[in-house]
Amino acid sequence: MMRGLTSLSLLSVVLAGSLAAGTRPNIVFILCDDLGYGATGPTFQNERAARGDSSRPSFATPALDRFVAEGVQLRRHYAGAPICVASRASLLLGLTQGHAPIRDNRFDEALPDRPTLASVLRQAGYATAAIGKWGLQGGGEGGDEEDNGAKEKPGSLADWPGYPTKRGFDFYFGYVRHKDGHFHYPKEDGREVWENDREVSAGLDLCYTTDLFTARAKRWIVEQRGRQPEQPFFLYLALDTPHAIMAYPPTAWPAGGGLHGGVQWTGRPGAMLNTAAGAKDAWCDPAVAGATWDHDRNAATPEQPWPEVQKRFATSVRRIDSAVGDLLQLLRDLGLDENTLVVFTSDNGPTPESYLRGQPCDPDFFGTTGPLSGLKRDTLEGGIRVPAFVRWPAAIAAGRVDDTVSGQWDWLATFAGLAGLPAPAFSDGVSLLPRLTGQGTPLPSAAYFEYFHQRKAPAYEALAPAHRGRPRRQMQTVYADRYVGVRYDIQDAAADFEIYDLAKDPGQRENLATQPEFAEVQHLLKARALQARRPDGTTRRPYDEARVAPAVIAPPETGGLRRGIYPGQWPWVPDFRAQPANETVVVAKVDAAAVPGGGGQAFTGFFRAPRDGEYTFHVTSDQGAVLFLHEARVIDEAMDQSGREQSGSIRLAAGWHPLRIYSRHGEDHPRLKASWQEGGGARQLLAGENVAAFNP
Repeated sequence: MMRGLTSLSLLSVVLAGSLAAGTRPNIVFILCDDLGYGATGPTFQNERAARGDSSRPSFATPALDRFVAEGVQLRRHYAGAPICVASRASLLLGLTQGHAPIRDNRFDEALPDRPTLASVLRQAGYATAAIGKWGLQGGGEGGDEEDNGAKEKPGSLADWPGYPTKRGFDFYFGYVRHKDGHFHYPKEDGREVWENDREVSAGLDLCYTTDLFTARAKRWIVEQRGRQPEQPFFLYLALDTPHAIMAYPPTAWPAGGGLHGGVQWTGRPGAMLNTAAGAKDAWCDPAVAGATWDHDRNAATPEQPWPEVQKRFATSVRRIDSAVGDLLQLLRDLGLDENTLVVFTSDNGPTPESYLRGQPCDPDFFGTTGPLSGLKRDTLEGGIRVPAFVRWPAAIAAGRVDDTVSGQWDWLATFAGLAGLPAPAFSDGVSLLPRLTGQGTPLPSAAYFEYFHQRKAPAYEALAPAHRGRPRRQMQTVYADRYVGVRYDIQDAAADFEIYDLAKDPGQRENLATQPEFAEVQHLLKARALQARRPDGTTRRPYDEARVAPAVIAPPETGGLRRGIYPGQWPWVPDFRAQPANETVVVAKVDAAAVPGGGGQAFTGFFRAPRDGEYTFHVTSDQGAVLFLHEARVIDEAMDQSGREQSGSIRLAAGWHPLRIYSRHGEDHPRLKASWQEGGGARQLLAGENVAAFNP
């Protein structure tokens, strides 16, 4: 499949070149590990400090404060999942957990061979690099959720089908395995670091990973700028902090930043960084080293020093802050600042784990969930809502705040738009460019979450009282306007959701589900819980066999579908919701229309399931097609663009279901046909009394 996509790269470059010269921005995506929503100055720490309550300690992140002042803060931005591996897979593939092929705790599973953030941008002519933590390589590593300190056998590039350079990245440097990312001194901790096809940890004495990955990222940007100064680049910087072991750095962050200051890559084995000095786990940030707090809320008693683990946590986050400031200074020094889009975010909510014996990293100490409830592994807001800051001086007004729902599955569609390409229909995401720039009409983001964790929730203030100590097991979260539905320990599809009004109750303390006036919201949430997902054969759910509910409103008339015609050529089937149609007309059946120069079609309307049961749909198109029922992607062209017939099955309740079919075609001999069958019955065309068009 990737060879087929690569053959389209020239076309993509031509399309991207239709933008004005120099308008395609560079992209730097910084992803932290376990950095909770409230663990930065802009999201909560500054507010906490302003209260002046010494029983509620806080710390500063000045570089992130400046970052937000110069860009936009997405206050309702979500990670793909409340755990790192599923979250990162959702990000890289542009999929929610309703469609992602990696769900729950499937650590070290191979990212499948389908389009990624990197491969989409590489098709558009970008240089691409991943630096930091990966954990999606495959090859039977079988990592655990929590590391026991055991070392893995030496790896081999040949053993890893999902290695970054096999998934769209030109360059990779970092930890391949999930477990290795729990440690922050690769050589001293006996962990492998790979640079493309070589294992390079032997020369990384005293290289603390925040410093190591930042320095290598700076070096790659400088080298890329020197090799191809006109080529835009995409850098995915996946830090492994403040996650896990809570190690101190070896020494202070060097003064300044950018090209001539801050952390620097020397290239000398044994002294690879200018911060590879001093001793392992030795340097505590002076801003927190002597900090005290009112531990007993009694002004008459002496304050106590911060617990050691909290000093380590604050030092780790402030080290990340220094890294961000250093990278931004490099962009300024290279003249890239104005036209580089930088995203800063995290892979999930905070965790009490520290890997320091007897010293959990209590999230209540700094309030790292902010005003939210929930931790890592919760599908409550605190487990999935993450800090998200975006900066692009050439196009984003400074100091903006966006309060609408968005998610990391949206970045693939967004980056495609930045590269001059339409958002792909194989992604769950929508372009965030209208929200970031204020230009254009945004589409709603498809937020959906499911996750399994066998342990009970802990008992911290970071969880509202009703959520403490409860069984987690099968969890699911869906959204309906201002309301969110959450259910834990799900036994079947009929289980009720807890309902929260996030506008009034971001801490999810008041469950509205028992109030009679929310019966309709409950109905919508249960329907949405099935309409936004497809079962995954490896990760079983208790609602996998449930029938998808029909639309609430039946169509006024039957006998056709509305067809839109879209001239153009694209490397994938576009999401035609964001494209203007040349013409629209109601047609009796799904077939191909000849479009001069080639193009695409969108058929929209309803499909009527005559009875409860399983329905199979079949589509053939010369250059690929995607079929949706509700938001469930029943047929996905990303996995096969050969023009062969594609099929998909879904269990439906009797009634009318919103239907979309998007297809693309060449200029010569366009082909498209679609049919359906109930159970093992005869095939029927998508036509007649079983289809109906949307009103114009």
